[in-house]
Amino acid sequence: MAYAFDFAAVFDYSGLLAEGAAFTLGLTAAGAVLGGLIGVAGGVIRAWRIAPLHWLFKGYVEVIRNTPFLVQLMFVFFGLPSLGVQINEWQASLLTTVVNLGAYITEIVRAGVQETPRGQMEAASALGMGRWAQFRHVVLRPALQRVWPALSSQIVIVMLGTSVVSQIAAQDLTFAANFIQSRNFRAFETYVIVTAMYCALALVLRWLLGQVGERWVSGRRLANAGAAA
Repeated sequence: MAYAFDFAAVFDYSGLLAEGAAFTLGLTAAGAVLGGLIGVAGGVIRAWRIAPLHWLFKGYVEVIRNTPFLVQLMFVFFGLPSLGVQINEWQASLLTTVVNLGAYITEIVRAGVQETPRGQMEAASALGMGRWAQFRHVVLRPALQRVWPALSSQIVIVMLGTSVVSQIAAQDLTFAANFIQSRNFRAFETYVIVTAMYCALALVLRWLLGQVGERWVSGRRLANAGAAA
């Protein structure tokens, strides 16, 4: 008996799919910002071996990189309440994403900072540049320029990995897919559409990160604007 495709049965839940996609993007954006702050701090501390924080970040990175995202999520969502810390699905999802992404960004930024020649720092000091200006213009910005493609890829990977938050009933895109196919029994059509949506989200996110890198990290657009003026 031939299978009769019915994608309309999935699009009847288009509002739920949109809400799930918005949840996924919001979680990724918040996780990238907060995880990025942790990663930049950790990357500099590890690259410059600032004790004792260097050892703290080293242990943190090793634990996160050598355990599954799903186990980390379960630990946060089920483990913390047993210690008296009440946390809901969104908070658990966000905390896990931030902690996970922060560890990976720490290593990515560390690699970029270590590539900064000491001679550049010495030259900046000789020119009378302040410590903050040295860090921002001589260390951090060139480091981010070097590692931005890897950092962008990691953010996209984590965005796709956040699909596991559906396991704690966080209403992301995968949760929406599971709910829809349990109602219309159109698993093939549902997951084809959701797969296409994840692919589109990943491509759009990669493009947006590329724009951010070009405009704010490399400063290429600003330089071109200044030259045109």
